[in-house]
Amino acid sequence: MRLLSILLKRAIRAGQLTITDYDGSVHVFGPGADQTAGEVAIRLTQKGASSKIARDPALGAAEAYMHGRLEMEEGYEIYDLLKLVTYNFRWVPGNELHKVTQQPRWKTWLDGRNHARRAKRNVAHHYDLSDGLYDLFLDVNRQYSCAYWQPDNTHDLPRAQTDKLAHIAAKLLLKPGMRVLDIGCGWGGMALYLNKVAGVDVLGVTLSEEQLAVARQRAEAAGVSDKVKFELVDYRNVEGPFDRIVSVGMFEHVGVPQYQTFFSKVAGLLSDDGVALVHSIGRADGPGATDSFMAKYIFPGGYVPALSEITPKIERAQLWVTDIEILRQHYALTCEAWYHTCVEKKSEIIALYDEQFWRMWVFYLAGAAMAFRHMGQMVFQVQLARSLDAVPITRDYISETERHYIRLAGD
Repeated sequence: MRLLSILLKRAIRAGQLTITDYDGSVHVFGPGADQTAGEVAIRLTQKGASSKIARDPALGAAEAYMHGRLEMEEGYEIYDLLKLVTYNFRWVPGNELHKVTQQPRWKTWLDGRNHARRAKRNVAHHYDLSDGLYDLFLDVNRQYSCAYWQPDNTHDLPRAQTDKLAHIAAKLLLKPGMRVLDIGCGWGGMALYLNKVAGVDVLGVTLSEEQLAVARQRAEAAGVSDKVKFELVDYRNVEGPFDRIVSVGMFEHVGVPQYQTFFSKVAGLLSDDGVALVHSIGRADGPGATDSFMAKYIFPGGYVPALSEITPKIERAQLWVTDIEILRQHYALTCEAWYHTCVEKKSEIIALYDEQFWRMWVFYLAGAAMAFRHMGQMVFQVQLARSLDAVPITRDYISETERHYIRLAGD
């Protein structure tokens, strides 16, 4: 417990953490209960658990929780623990503790070498999980990306996901008959939506065989498989041109060494008056590296970029950045909705996998929510164009078209 105590005495400056070690000894860290940071009580059940957590807090705490070496005392959830810890390490001016959370930068390049075969394997690791799992906590369109929460909506996830589709579609300036490419199409929700509200033809590409099968079934059931097609193909092998390109929640899997390849490919696939929209998680705190838990268990090969890492690549691809929007709290609300649903459906998830998987999954969702609450993560939507005048010179068209699509989708 000595190593962990040294770390926590320095780190827990707000709130309170009580740890009962495997031998029954009780250790209290922090000045006391705090409404913002909270207070938490946990129990370590095995000798050596504390040292593993101290040596690699992200991975050590996750694996301890997954394997029952870290248990939450009655009345507390893993969400509460991660809230307390991340609040103390939060990204705010003057908090030198935030720097301690940064992983070695070399890992970003080593883990991000996503050649075609490795990229497919990494995607399968996460997205080829049981359909039953995703059906338990996602909306009907299986939107597994940041929702868009209007000021009057704080609880209705299906509405927020539909509003996200309308928000993105509005930025694409769609016209009937246009040819649209959806890079990383997921289970087909975005492609089907664009066809429904704007009458466009869409090609969705994915590296997940499970997603491909579901997307094709959905297009067939909707009677639009001649207009909305899905293929199992790497974006690097797609041939254009396309009037519009959209990519939602896929860029995090591209890998830093492939950024220039990605944006050069987008530029090469777009028609002369083409428009693209890239929606991705981003870092407000600058370039970093994927933490060891996420890299090992959740998104191998994944990396969340800072805008400063991608804008030079966009410039070299000779694309105009015609609009950038930063969504700050939207993904925290989304992850929290997913987390609470997975807590409620614990028994159903355990039936699909086992309790170790459920613990891993809720640790991931709670940690993701806290990354957006406290650790400098956000979502950016970058609109790109080949030509100077491809989009209007003001943003009024976005909200106007968005409202139109919302009404249309509801009919």
